[in-house]
Amino acid sequence: MRYKCLILDHDDTAVKSTPELHYPAFCEIMERLRPRHEGYSLDSFIRLCFDPGFEQFCRRELGFTDKEMQMEYEIWKAYIQDKTPAFYDGFLDMVREFQQRGGYISVISLSENTEIERHYRENGIKPDLVYGWEYPEEQRKPNPYPMIQTLESLKLKPADCLMVDDLKLGYDMAKACGVDFAAAGWSHSLIPGIIDFMKANSNYYFDSVYELSRFVFSRE
Repeated sequence: MRYKCLILDHDDTAVKSTPELHYPAFCEIMERLRPRHEGYSLDSFIRLCFDPGFEQFCRRELGFTDKEMQMEYEIWKAYIQDKTPAFYDGFLDMVREFQQRGGYISVISLSENTEIERHYRENGIKPDLVYGWEYPEEQRKPNPYPMIQTLESLKLKPADCLMVDDLKLGYDMAKACGVDFAAAGWSHSLIPGIIDFMKANSNYYFDSVYELSRFVFSRE
């Protein structure tokens, strides 16, 4: 295998969570916290999650206070807690084989640890490490903290790892740590503009999970 560890995003890289969970939850959040706002289309929501990122978007553009951020979280949590998004075709097979061959899986996402672990557990998989929303804001993605912790916990070098993500937050984190970055070109979130950025800046760009898997399991 080319790498000892796959550092994986979760939302819209592993699972189809934005169209199935996060965008519908966001629409409900807007109805309750900004009822007079015209709202955002799915594509607009995706672009804002790409840059500046969901949390900064809520605070800067929507002006959510700390109290409203807590309310946003509670509405989102209530919406997603009994729902499981579908994994992209071939993704679970790739993860299983990678672990069976002795590789490590670290998931770094802005979803909650408990939700990420549940999604994998329902499919018979346990990631080696998970860094999600439960961590303090200053330790969450795109802060390099979870990637640094992955390297230290597993005693790995940056060259041992590949980060796979559909958005700029993962790219920023990987770049800060000197870790190779692969863009999840199969994600619905890669729309014009985002695609251009990812192709221009990623070490690798894959149009399908199959292409990523073939690359990961090949020898250099």
